[in-house]
Amino acid sequence: MKIEPQHVVSLTYDLYVDQEDGTEALVESATQEQPLTFLFGAGQMLPKFEEHLSPLSTNDIYDFRLTAEDAYGEHDEEAVANLPIEMFQGADLPEVGAILPLQDNQGNHFQGQVVSVAEDSVIVDLNHPMAGQPLHFKGVIINVRPATPEELSHGHAHGADGHHGH
Repeated sequence: MKIEPQHVVSLTYDLYVDQEDGTEALVESATQEQPLTFLFGAGQMLPKFEEHLSPLSTNDIYDFRLTAEDAYGEHDEEAVANLPIEMFQGADLPEVGAILPLQDNQGNHFQGQVVSVAEDSVIVDLNHPMAGQPLHFKGVIINVRPATPEELSHGHAHGADGHHGH
């Protein structure tokens, strides 16, 4: 079956990023046993990722690259926040490298990575961890099926077979 909007896609992938020495490093995988399953066209995946998958069908093999701009964007030096140390009263200070769940004044949830801890603030990088990096995906389309009415109303896949509970 061909991939189309409102279809559930299950696939394997290996995700590679460039290293400083010019080689690629495997940073993430989805396997036959634990595939990535998503509702195609629902806005859950990177748009260019879906664009590369759109002509494919079940059992097709894929291998493509996304530029940093088409993936998580370029690294934005201004997307760094100084959080006042008072925010952490009653809790241990986070360690450098820790991922903090954050929320803005409009209630939007996002994450930031601690880059340093000073006497009066915790400095957090709000860029996606893969911002500024081109991505290389390789994998196989395991299954494509029409989404169930319930999946369409919920806006996400309920597993490879459509019966994953909430």
